[in-house]
Amino acid sequence: MARINYDNRRFAPQSNTLNGEVDPSTVFHYRQCAGIVWATYAGGSVRFGTLIAKVLDDDSLDMRYSHVNEQGQLMTGRCRSIPETLDDGRLRLHETWTWTSGDKSSGTSVIEEIKD
Repeated sequence: MARINYDNRRFAPQSNTLNGEVDPSTVFHYRQCAGIVWATYAGGSVRFGTLIAKVLDDDSLDMRYSHVNEQGQLMTGRCRSIPETLDDGRLRLHETWTWTSGDKSSGTSVIEEIKD
């Protein structure tokens, strides 16, 4: 079972490759029950999105995501997120992703936990 609890954590992108659609104004709200994680996200060029993931033995996430962008396109993809715990206890996720729609290109991003 996972050692990291993703439940009720919020994240914002710190970096993304040019072919990605999220930016620092996109906010992800993660939830978790046992080894399943899901989230909603919106902001920037994303009107609304959802993701679902399995927590793997190393606490990384194997996820699928979908969202509607500002152009009204339904975009889908898959992602592997590798967690890093920062000195202040927040999480940083290092992501490698591939679109399964559109041009089917790949990229990388980093998202960090937001604390209120």
